Amino acid sequence: MKADPALPPVSLRCAVLTISSRRTAAEDTTGDYLAAALADAGHVPQARALCPDDRYRIRQVLSDWIADPAIQVILCNGGTGFSHGKSTIPAVMPLLDQVVPGFGELFRHLSWLDIGASSLQSDALGGTANDTLVFCLPGSTGACRLAWEKILQPQLDSRQRPCNFASAYRAPSD
Repeated sequence: MKADPALPPVSLRCAVLTISSRRTAAEDTTGDYLAAALADAGHVPQARALCPDDRYRIRQVLSDWIADPAIQVILCNGGTGFSHGKSTIPAVMPLLDQVVPGFGELFRHLSWLDIGASSLQSDALGGTANDTLVFCLPGSTGACRLAWEKILQPQLDSRQRPCNFASAYRAPSD
């Protein structure tokens, strides 16, 4: 969506889902980072949850949030690595109406510059479901910081030119 820098920035209503069968809320430093980064950027925290690495429980939480008109952006972290127990991407894919293929590609490129060939084992996904932006990120705080600073923060800023994701959520009266 094209940006209009003359308009005030759009404040998006966001949710953060940490997917982990090992972490507790007290140990969720990645979820803490994402929630703080969203708030620091002027977005509104609407919901936050910790969910075990189980595709059906992930879908349950995400389906509720996707159906909630008060949530415009969902950031998931965790459960994206290369192993048999990771279920985030298989859980999320059937819920998406549209995939943003460049998101995962750009994340892996930036990750390659940061951690080299290990980036191959880290999946990332972006898309929309019911007009809600959904992004799936690795569980490490470093990976989420990379995705936030290099991709998500600018793309969730309605002033980012020439285009961004946030401008689509500008109220019609703006």
